[in-house]
Amino acid sequence: MADYAPELKKVLRAAGWRFLRSGRGDHEIWFNPTTCKHVSVDAKIRSRHTANGILKQAGLPKHF
Repeated sequence: MADYAPELKKVLRAAGWRFLRSGRGDHEIWFNPTTCKHVSVDAKIRSRHTANGILKQAGLPKHF
């Protein structure tokens, strides 16, 4: 089964997002200084729908 988290993090980094801190469990909080938005990224994302949902919250187009 695919893990979309590493590729998702690359897409976020390329769009200007940066890792801010660890969250609850195995989640990470990412921050965009331009838009002042925060998104939560799980360490293991098994569903492309979840990965695209995180991108939508970040204001980015679908990638998966």
